[in-house]
Amino acid sequence: MALYSAAAAVLAGLERGDGGLKTLVYNSRFPRVRQLYALVSETLRYSPVLDALLAGAALLQAEKKLPPQLAKVLVYDLLFGKGLQCGGRWKALARRHRTRLQAELARLKVQRKVSRNEDLLAPAEGASPGAPQLPRYVRVNTLKTCVDDVIDFFKRQGYSYLGKASSVEELSSLSGKKFLLDLHLPELLVFPPQTDFHNNQLYTSGHIILQDKASCLPAFLLSPATGSHVIDACAAPGNKTSHVAAILKNKGQIFAFDLDTKRLATMNTMLMRAGVTSFELAQQDFLKVDPRDSKYSKVTYILLDPSCSGSGMVNRVPTEEAAPSAERLQALAGFQRKILNHALSFPAVRRLAYSTCSVHQEENEDVVHAVLQEQGSAFRLVNVLPSWPCRGLATFPGAECCLRASPADTLTNGFFVAVLERCGEEAAVPSSLPTAAEDCTWPSSASGRDLSCCTHCCTTSLGLHD
Repeated sequence: MALYSAAAAVLAGLERGDGGLKTLVYNSRFPRVRQLYALVSETLRYSPVLDALLAGAALLQAEKKLPPQLAKVLVYDLLFGKGLQCGGRWKALARRHRTRLQAELARLKVQRKVSRNEDLLAPAEGASPGAPQLPRYVRVNTLKTCVDDVIDFFKRQGYSYLGKASSVEELSSLSGKKFLLDLHLPELLVFPPQTDFHNNQLYTSGHIILQDKASCLPAFLLSPATGSHVIDACAAPGNKTSHVAAILKNKGQIFAFDLDTKRLATMNTMLMRAGVTSFELAQQDFLKVDPRDSKYSKVTYILLDPSCSGSGMVNRVPTEEAAPSAERLQALAGFQRKILNHALSFPAVRRLAYSTCSVHQEENEDVVHAVLQEQGSAFRLVNVLPSWPCRGLATFPGAECCLRASPADTLTNGFFVAVLERCGEEAAVPSSLPTAAEDCTWPSSASGRDLSCCTHCCTTSLGLHD
């Protein structure tokens, strides 16, 4: 019952405006924050449907002592989730009304002319009607296992492996207990939408990481060489950090920064479960870290995923701002430019991946362009993953080197990634990317002289499982 009580408390806090979803979940005392976050997120996603069911079944009128937030959580798990995972009077209460609730659900489907529960959900804001649901992406944690062993495990659980995907369209057609190997990322498995692995043995043991494909891009494209020193500047909750550690094969050193104590504590637990060993967590504002500190003299790679509007997230909760104001975007972009310039000031840094889960040009191409101009000819963009279908908006010469992601085009959350590399480092920066990267380079300066773009190829080495 503790899970449902905690979820109801988070919902109540959201209604009061006590904070955002992640803040309230991390500030709760519930020990399994990921489980709590998943339950609250899904309850919020089904919130309009749950309101209709509660009203139709007159549940709150019949059970006057049942808090409405708790009623929503219980009914979600009863009808749409894994089934009630509690005992006591609340479970007995929900079961008393189960037949009526199921009848209301059936009536609602007939009324809306749909057959599946998912079809009751309204499209996300900004999404076109009938937009595809995102698949369940599963990153294999190569610190503990390998892709072939995970595939064999799922086969033994009754899943059917269809091989490596050949197109994004193939990913969208997954159903039932079928899964594919992703066509871009060699350690990413793809399952049908809504596939739930939170109680799966591989997830609870840290052998797999549940992570959206777009969120896997920054570490994959940063591609630090084994043994490198890496900074993860805005690290919590830690999925990208664990991905970097896997690419490093736990050899080298990761310095991870975040300001929130509880998020860092949760991150530490997550990294330990994932088998990450060579890391150092710091509760510190990355902007206040001294680039000249000898501790960071060997840092050659930086992962930078700063605070952003989050406008690309498909399952944004209703209480979060859907369309940030121009003032908000300007403030975010100012912070992002500042922290990107700060990251590039580390004297040994050779390669940096900048990413956001925003769809706004102000936080993406505009930030990268401004910083490149401020840096003069010190850094250039790298044209990573040429096979990726969505490129940066053509707002400046070379912007096509950047990547964009979207639900419609790539079956992921909305995302942006740019990889910057110090000029003159072609031979000095080893890479584990499986394909050759093309560098988009141009001279630039704060003086505003014309920018020109040229490309040339640099060879990379193969260092990832296929």
